[in-house]
Amino acid sequence: MTTTYSIAELSREFEVTPRTLRFYEDQGLLNPGRRHTTRVYSDSDRTRLKLALRGRRLGLSVEECREIIDMYDPDQPRNARQLLRLCEKIREHRAHLLDKLRDIEATLEAMNEVEGKCLSELLRDPR
Repeated sequence: MTTTYSIAELSREFEVTPRTLRFYEDQGLLNPGRRHTTRVYSDSDRTRLKLALRGRRLGLSVEECREIIDMYDPDQPRNARQLLRLCEKIREHRAHLLDKLRDIEATLEAMNEVEGKCLSELLRDPR
C-alpha cells in the first residue's frame, strides 16, 4: 500500500505554506495526483519536496533543484553525474557567498573607519 499525503500534512511536516507546495508543483518539482479536487502527494513527491527544500537552503534556485532532482535514477541511486552536478552547484554558490562576505567585510571596515573619524571630530570640538 502506497502512503499518500495531503497538502496540509506536507505543509505541516516541512513547515511551509500550501502556497509553497502549489508553487513547487507549478515549477515541475511536484506532481500530485488528484482525488476529485484534492491534491494527493506520493512518497516520491514528499522526497522531492525534502530535496528541493534542502537545495534551497544551500542557495540553489528552484530550476537548479529541479535539474538535479530530475537526474535521479532509481536504478542507479549513487548516480555520479547527479552528485557531480550537485557538487558543481555547491562550489558555484560557495564562491558567490565568499564574494559577498568579502564585500560585507570591506563595508564593515569602511564603516568603522568613518565612524572613528566622526567620533574623533566630536572629541576635538565638543560643540
